[in-house]
Amino acid sequence: MKKFDLSRKKTLGGLGVMLGMSVPMFALAGGPATEPVPTGNQEFTTQIIVKYRNAATATVMDTATMSTATTAASRRGLGLQHVRKLSQGAQVFRLNNRVTRDEADALAREIQANDPNVEYAEADGRLHALFTPNDTFYATQQWDLLNSAAGINMPTAWDKSTGSGVVVAVIDTGYRPHADLAANIVAGYDFISDSAESHDGDGRDSSALDAGDYHAANECGTGIAASNSSWHGTHVAGTIAAVTNNSAGIAGIAYGAKVQPVRVLGRCGGSFTDISDAIIWAAGGTVSGVPANPTPAKVINMSLGGTSSCPATLQSAITTARSLGTVVVVAAGNEAANASTAAPANCTGVVVVAATTSTGGRASYSNFGTIVDLAAPGSGIYSTLNAGTSTPGADSYASYNGTSMATPHVAAVAALMLSVNSALTPDEVEARLKSSAKAFPATCSQCGSGLLDASAAIDAAKGTTPAPTPAPTAVAETTASNNTIATAQAITAALPVTITGSVSSTDLSDYYAVTLATGKTLTATLTPPSSADFDLYIYNASGTQLASSEAGTGSVDTASVTNSGTASITVYVRAYRYSGSGTYTLGLK
Repeated sequence: MKKFDLSRKKTLGGLGVMLGMSVPMFALAGGPATEPVPTGNQEFTTQIIVKYRNAATATVMDTATMSTATTAASRRGLGLQHVRKLSQGAQVFRLNNRVTRDEADALAREIQANDPNVEYAEADGRLHALFTPNDTFYATQQWDLLNSAAGINMPTAWDKSTGSGVVVAVIDTGYRPHADLAANIVAGYDFISDSAESHDGDGRDSSALDAGDYHAANECGTGIAASNSSWHGTHVAGTIAAVTNNSAGIAGIAYGAKVQPVRVLGRCGGSFTDISDAIIWAAGGTVSGVPANPTPAKVINMSLGGTSSCPATLQSAITTARSLGTVVVVAAGNEAANASTAAPANCTGVVVVAATTSTGGRASYSNFGTIVDLAAPGSGIYSTLNAGTSTPGADSYASYNGTSMATPHVAAVAALMLSVNSALTPDEVEARLKSSAKAFPATCSQCGSGLLDASAAIDAAKGTTPAPTPAPTAVAETTASNNTIATAQAITAALPVTITGSVSSTDLSDYYAVTLATGKTLTATLTPPSSADFDLYIYNASGTQLASSEAGTGSVDTASVTNSGTASITVYVRAYRYSGSGTYTLGLK
């Protein structure tokens, strides 16, 4: 029987594993309409700031200048009194009653819209200290949450959502009742049907405790070395929802959420059948012989995989989970290969996650490719663990490497998103995760739409629809002499664009010049004729190669570069004929 395992990656430091509402507007007789007030920010305020074009130096406001503001406040049953002038020339007005920030914003917009003498008007709001966990290892070990460039922007995100009300199923090796995790665990299930693989003496049962996944040399196949227990599920669970602000251990990304451990991986991995049943059960579906799940998960994390096409049994389970409204997040794989060769990454309807290092670039082991949706930190990820070599020992912490470690970052952020907008469908969660991802600070070719940004993803979840992706502008190759950097064809249309060009046996290369603003990422995708082998390269103005892709005959090449400097740059995208000839398309976005 084909098995999935953790695709472990050995490191010197230890085990690395792959692991709104629309409101009618009614006008009042004798004046403009009062703007409808949206719901959202219910913090109170009593002050409005207005900057007048002709009163920048005034310390006392006359009635005529204030008339628009006074009238707008009066329509809301409010009195308005001038308080003082700010150093920048704006005036502060106090209302006679406190109002919500949303109501004050609406009043300010009305004042500005109806008085041409107003340069700007805004509510006087408040700022607060950002939440900073007091967990022991947060500041020293959790770069993935803190690093402003390569991390996922957690300090800002925690002030918007903690994942409250969401259950995340971790389909993995089970869990250990770690002191820094146990309080955020809800009852799961052990789906390992073979007692010889479970190490707990029986088959399926209601205990998802991890009894260990150790095995002897050659026990899982000829030439396969012995391995100690990984306690992999406990490590993944800690990243998602370790107990936070408890003056100990680590901080969990969605520490207000709950983790549901679902055990499927034991000695030598886990079977398609056990994993498929686990997926359906975790999402709230019915599995014969297994009690109903009392707390179905809205998010499933699968930090597991193997080299295989997507099994029909597994695809059916994923489709069932999605139909029940559950987001399925999976690891891209650790073979430094195209993720299309790894299941469940190559199954339909999953969010596929690649791994980055502390530089923000692709980890050397991470799989890649067009099926990858986005990337997240996966190297040197510090989390909850167990000190036992084979059977359980004491609580511990350790750093692991792998796409297994990147995946729970995305699953946890999906929980943060669903906590603020439970109506999101799996497709909407995926779309917002991708559209809110930030540019890579280092090279991450074929790593999806960008690097996970927790704060931006929560903001996207609060919106009614994701920002539409603009249709590519069609561009034709305009000259046959664009075969050097010096003669490169300039792409002046706004990205995305799709270029149609051709190369022949006497015209080996086409170059295209693209201006890349600071902080922006350019992703180029080259599609050759089915019988030709074209390669893709990106250079800077000095001719230094920045990125490349050299896929085989008929294969699509993708490469990306990010401008991490402080000024715009010009990069040069090269379509190169390695063998064959004919017409190609080059997508730039």
